Amino acid sequence: MKKLVIVSFILSAIISSAFAQAGKPDALKLYREGNYKDAIVICEEEITNNPSNMDSHAVLCWSLVANKQYNEAEQRATEARKINQYDIRLMEVLGEAKYYLGKNIEALAMFQRYIASSSESAARIGTAYYYMGEIYVRQAKYEHADISFTTAVRFEPAHSAHWWTRLGYAREMNGDWQNAIVAYDKALALNSSHYDAIRGKNNCKAHLQ
Repeated sequence: MKKLVIVSFILSAIISSAFAQAGKPDALKLYREGNYKDAIVICEEEITNNPSNMDSHAVLCWSLVANKQYNEAEQRATEARKINQYDIRLMEVLGEAKYYLGKNIEALAMFQRYIASSSESAARIGTAYYYMGEIYVRQAKYEHADISFTTAVRFEPAHSAHWWTRLGYAREMNGDWQNAIVAYDKALALNSSHYDAIRGKNNCKAHLQ
C-alpha cells in the first residue's frame, strides 16, 4: 500500500510538471512571432532561475537586437560568453550588436570567429556573411564586400532582394557593371519594384552604353 502511494505521488508530480511546462510561455516562439518585449521578459525570468541556461541567453540577445536595444544586447552577450565562450549563437549575435553600434572591427572579428567555429549548416551563416559585407561597404572595401555578399546569397539564395541588391551595389562601386546587373536582376526577380535595384541596374547599363 505504501509503495502504491509513493508511485502515485511520483506520477502526480510528473504530470503536474508536464502541465506546468505546457502552459509556460515559449520565449523562442514569441521571438519568432516578433513579440520581442515579452520574449525578453520570459528569458530574464529563465536566467534568474537558471543562470547557465545558454538557450535563454541566446534568445534574450536575439530579442534585444531585434528590439534595437543594441547596447544592452552587447552587454548581455558579453556576460553570457563568460559562462560559455564557445556558444556560436552568442558569437554571432554579439557581432550583430557591435555592428549596429558602429564597432566595425570588433563586429567583423566576432563574425569571423562565428564562421570559423561553425559548420556550413549553421543557422545564421548566411547572415554573418551579409553583415561582413555591410562592414566592408562601410570601409569602402568593395571587393571584400562582393565576396561576402556573394557567399551570403550562396547560402540563402532566396533570402532577400535586399541582399542581392547590396551585392549589386558592391560590384557597381567596384566598377564591375556587368556582374552588378546580374545581381540586380536577381534582386528584381524576387521583388520587381525594389527601388535600389532598379536604380542600380539603370546606372550600370548607362556605364555600358
